[in-house]
Amino acid sequence: MKSTDRMNFTTVMRRLVSLLLLIAIMILVPTTLFAESKEAQKGYGPAVVHIALKGDVDPAMVKYLTRALGEAEEAHAEHIIMTLNTYGGRTDSAADIGELLRASSIPVTAFIEGKAVSAGTYIALNADTIVMQEGSTMGSAAVVDGSGKLIENPKIISFWVDQMSEAAKLNGRDPNVAIAMVDPRIEVDLTSSLGKVVAVGDVLALSASDAERIGYSEHTASTLEEVKAWLGYSERDLIEVEISFAEQLSKFILHPVVSVILLIIGLAGIGIEIFVPGFGLPGILGVLAMGLYFFGSYIGGLAGMESAVLFIVGILLVVLELIVPAFGILGILGGGAIITGIILAAPTWQTGLVSIIIALVIATVVIIIFSRTKKGRTTWSKFVLREKLTTEEGFISAEQKTSLVGQHGVTVTPLRPAGTALINNQRVDVVTEGGFIENKRPVIVVKAEGTWVVVRELSSNEKE
Repeated sequence: MKSTDRMNFTTVMRRLVSLLLLIAIMILVPTTLFAESKEAQKGYGPAVVHIALKGDVDPAMVKYLTRALGEAEEAHAEHIIMTLNTYGGRTDSAADIGELLRASSIPVTAFIEGKAVSAGTYIALNADTIVMQEGSTMGSAAVVDGSGKLIENPKIISFWVDQMSEAAKLNGRDPNVAIAMVDPRIEVDLTSSLGKVVAVGDVLALSASDAERIGYSEHTASTLEEVKAWLGYSERDLIEVEISFAEQLSKFILHPVVSVILLIIGLAGIGIEIFVPGFGLPGILGVLAMGLYFFGSYIGGLAGMESAVLFIVGILLVVLELIVPAFGILGILGGGAIITGIILAAPTWQTGLVSIIIALVIATVVIIIFSRTKKGRTTWSKFVLREKLTTEEGFISAEQKTSLVGQHGVTVTPLRPAGTALINNQRVDVVTEGGFIENKRPVIVVKAEGTWVVVRELSSNEKE
């Protein structure tokens, strides 16, 4: 390898190492700060702790509640008031929250402030006590997909019906009411409790007054202070366990649209940085985007650092494939590692796969457009000889032997089909047109291309 090539290779490798280190720093530093902030928030005395669960039910909410419950237990809180205001979300996240609430050693009161529908209803039913704000509702917990369409899979519906009815039974609530909130396939007779029948195709939603009347809530209150007073803790301090900036950022990042946008920016930026010279804005934006993507997944509890490590290893393998071709093996392994790392960091493998397909297609288009509009050579062009080494371009790759065409000679070795002939008193490496020629036979040069000299045997009627 020439000195200039080695210098170019070293420059690229340094740039690559800088890129990967920056990705690692983008992930590790915020997570370290997040861990330190957790320690700093502990240590308040006995009191009533307030936890606010608002917005979509997702892994980020699970992570926040896990931290909040842990801090409340370490502080020996007497009671937890959990404000709920959600239109629902992921059923698996709701199930995780239900487990956390059932395992809590501190009594939990769910204060429904506005809406606690779908997965939010399940969360409320796992609390020890339910208090509803005037004008709030709970119920409408039929299982739907991401677009809001009802899921008709009987296994999924049966599982969620069982979960809801068991949660209702925890504190002596009528399980049939919970079933009416979930399953639109059956008719549920609630005449004795609500004075009506929930018809096939409908799901039940309860107002604050109806919920209190049938025992699905224990009280109706307007404010958090009223709830605290009703619980008998009016003289106690109310301690807020606020969602941290990192958790808020994680919740934002985990939104499907935001995740796809980050992947597009990340893959396009890093791709441009690899194929276009100069560590500039695209590379920085790509690193920031991928760092945020994996950071949000880590804080949201979706994956550990292994997903980011897989992604970094994948990028490294792809770059090595470009520098040291390995018949596509390194490229395939690198691509697999990149895809696996991104999918592991997604809420589900299905959403991760869809996100990466969309992001790869758009990022590829962006890289192609950028590369074609970028003037000058790319980084990898420095390792490729693009000039044609032709005679017309002034290059002479070897001694030209065109002057031998038409010259007679004699073979000094058998030509099978290559061998040696004596032409103009010089030994010349020659090759036949395809057949074999014995030793000491007369030949004539019929073609000369580069180092190739092609001969054929002279017939008896041809002149020597």
